[in-house]
Amino acid sequence: MLARVGLALVVFILWSCSSMWPNTSSWKMRWNGCGGVIHSGKELNAKSWNEIKPSSDLLWYPCYDEYDCAKLEVPLDWLDESDPRRATIAIIRYNATDRSDYKGPVFINPGGPGGSGIWFVKHLAPYYQSVVGRNHDIISFDPRGIGITTPTIDCWNSTLGSTSALLWDMQDPPNVDAHPGSVYDAYAHAAAFSHQCAANIGEAGKFVSTPSVARDMLAMVEKLGEDKLQYWGFSYGTFLGTTFATLFPDKVGRMVLDGNVDAIEFSAGAGTHFLVDTDAVMDAFYTYCHKAGPLLCAFYSESPQTIETRLDNLLADIKVHPVIVPASPSSNPRPEIISYSKVRRTIVSSFYRPFVVFPSLAEVLAALEKGDGRPFVDLTSPGGEEFPLCQKQYDPKDGDPEGPTPERPEAEGNSEATRAIMCTDARPAEGGVEEFSRYVDTLVRLSKSAGASMSSMWMVCAEWGIKAKWEFRGPYEGNTSHPILLVANTADNVTPYRSAARNSKGFPGSVVMVQDSYGHTSLAMPSKCTALNIRKYFQTGELPEPGTVCQPDYLLFERWNVTSWDDAKAEEELENIILDEALWKLMKAPIVGIGQR
Repeated sequence: MLARVGLALVVFILWSCSSMWPNTSSWKMRWNGCGGVIHSGKELNAKSWNEIKPSSDLLWYPCYDEYDCAKLEVPLDWLDESDPRRATIAIIRYNATDRSDYKGPVFINPGGPGGSGIWFVKHLAPYYQSVVGRNHDIISFDPRGIGITTPTIDCWNSTLGSTSALLWDMQDPPNVDAHPGSVYDAYAHAAAFSHQCAANIGEAGKFVSTPSVARDMLAMVEKLGEDKLQYWGFSYGTFLGTTFATLFPDKVGRMVLDGNVDAIEFSAGAGTHFLVDTDAVMDAFYTYCHKAGPLLCAFYSESPQTIETRLDNLLADIKVHPVIVPASPSSNPRPEIISYSKVRRTIVSSFYRPFVVFPSLAEVLAALEKGDGRPFVDLTSPGGEEFPLCQKQYDPKDGDPEGPTPERPEAEGNSEATRAIMCTDARPAEGGVEEFSRYVDTLVRLSKSAGASMSSMWMVCAEWGIKAKWEFRGPYEGNTSHPILLVANTADNVTPYRSAARNSKGFPGSVVMVQDSYGHTSLAMPSKCTALNIRKYFQTGELPEPGTVCQPDYLLFERWNVTSWDDAKAEEELENIILDEALWKLMKAPIVGIGQR
């Protein structure tokens, strides 16, 4: 689930402080009129989303200097198109920068559920394009309930920053294994919020389920004048892609499903097998910290086993003796308490992008052993009193909250929409807190490192009372017009290889390509082998051979070595550098994966 505080933003923080991409303005060009109609009104360049008029046609407005934006009206209820109510889908396009062999648009979905396609394409489109090919447009959208799209999901019924929401999050209960009885407090907290959310979102909650979003995507493809969908979906985006391929198999052109959610288990609710490889990521911390040595891993010890014991001892001590960080006028004006739950959740968050976060995590753990919590605070709560980007609320003095200017960044996701989408997609949880307590025990048996923390993923659906108008729970299968490429890591903390293999069985001709690395999706660790296979698939339609295994370009705890931009280098070498830097940027982007806190 998307975090409302700093823990789940570790990767984003590191990404936002980096500036490694060269100035690409010399090779970027604008290409208009590629699907839909460029709006030709008096003011061509939209200065806010409010200036973009919703239309049943696809009317593009130049926006954000080098993008096109549109709002597409579609039926709110695809099962009853006579219903006059409409959803308005906000869409963004980054045009192909190479028109010599134009290959059409590739849709991106960053995951979640709850991730904003507008945010991700606005910030990362050139890097996606460097992988799939610069002869592709990069397109995405805010799905129903998220960002600029309507209907919106707002559990606090407020267009401005909600003090109630912030204060509620500050009451977040501890990890369910922190103390006896914690599971009951956590369940009550989740159930109370379910009641609050359902009371405020009302009818909107019935129309944000994944089948409706898949149908919206088909409408976008048709309005673009395209016959088939080209798509690259991550994490929950694989569930959206799998749903699309099941409902509209003859509309699949090229489809890459990266970091696969088990569609059957996800739609059934309260899944367990998503954690089967999670402890392998934790074990990789021990193994590669030891291999790296004390210069590269601050939590080094004489063997992987002693590193594990060292961490177990630290967690046991912090459970009884949380670390107190005194207030500091130069950073945080309040004292901080570093509890067992905070440390455990930070460790679990690090599994999503271990290559980026593990070295910093090792430094934090070593400092906590000495009673020093300042590095932990610096890692998880940067910016002092400033809200993290994904939670910064609109302020009245900034103007119209529904129409942010192009200079104002949107949020990368909506955690309240995460709940609404996930809980209406899945079968409702039953059995109350007693059944949930048994579910927690199952997860803990599956994963020592993350089972208790990751129980929150399905706990958010406790006593969720809204039922989707369009429900679909499989079977997930179809004879697609072009075979699908599924991508899986050997050890993914929430979307294991098992899920990709299971999804693949429903789609004849599909291939699972494996990346021999750790973390969530192929972006967790850079691999030009994986990227070039994805590019070849989008460019030619050719799938990698079954059984293809790509190696990452680096090992955990290795220092990254990106060659700098140099105009004197040969064109082929320059292209390799561009791809290298694109993978670096994508690896450090925010995480909106399943189970994020």
